[in-house]
Amino acid sequence: MNLIEQDLDKDGILTLTLNRPEKLNALSTEVLNALQELFSAAKTNPKVKALMITGEGKAFCAGADINRLAECTAQTGYDFACYGQEVFRALETLGKPSLAAVNGFAFGGGCELAISATLRMASDKAMFGQPEVKLGVIPGYGGTQRLARLVGKGRALDLCLTGRFIDAATALNWGLVSDVVNLEDLLDQGKAKLKVILGMAPLAIAGVMEVIDHGYDLSLTDALHLEAVHFAKVCATEDKKEGVAAFLEKRSAEFKGI
Repeated sequence: MNLIEQDLDKDGILTLTLNRPEKLNALSTEVLNALQELFSAAKTNPKVKALMITGEGKAFCAGADINRLAECTAQTGYDFACYGQEVFRALETLGKPSLAAVNGFAFGGGCELAISATLRMASDKAMFGQPEVKLGVIPGYGGTQRLARLVGKGRALDLCLTGRFIDAATALNWGLVSDVVNLEDLLDQGKAKLKVILGMAPLAIAGVMEVIDHGYDLSLTDALHLEAVHFAKVCATEDKKEGVAAFLEKRSAEFKGI
């Protein structure tokens, strides 16, 4: 049995399904290794245009491997956190849009995996939480940082300090996810959203993701400069000429990524 099932469709959307339902798709070392390899391959494979991640069974991902956590000392705990952060950062900086289709429980490392994706869509059965304090530790795969950036410092403190779980409706209200859909519609709706993005100019899409990612932690002055530089870059593309011409001619644009 594959730890992660792969499916690449005709639109270039690669669906990765975490496939350890008996372990609630927990992030063992083997799963993290597989994710790292898959993200690296997806980044360089021209056939892969976008990535969608989901889970098999009732969980999206219930978090890190507790047996592995039990073995952590100060030094190995640092390595444990850094490796997970490295893998999730590879997803975040893929250069291609990604969507976490959160079908069920997304706890601890599972929530951290979801918030490393470009976008998140939840089923009505989804639950989110960072319960690490219940185990005497803190989120280590980026949860304290990405969560605060997504939902604000106060709400991130609420989740990380209480260890409580929130449902999909609350996650939508907080801005943790952008859509909540019926479970049976989740993968179709996730692909539909990615297809909308893939219909836009590829270089512009990549530019938006890079500027938001790198600009978020800059001063406003520096971030605006970064935006202007990337705006200038896309102004020199053939896709920009095509997009403007198509608008003026009242037709659909045909972008080529050049």
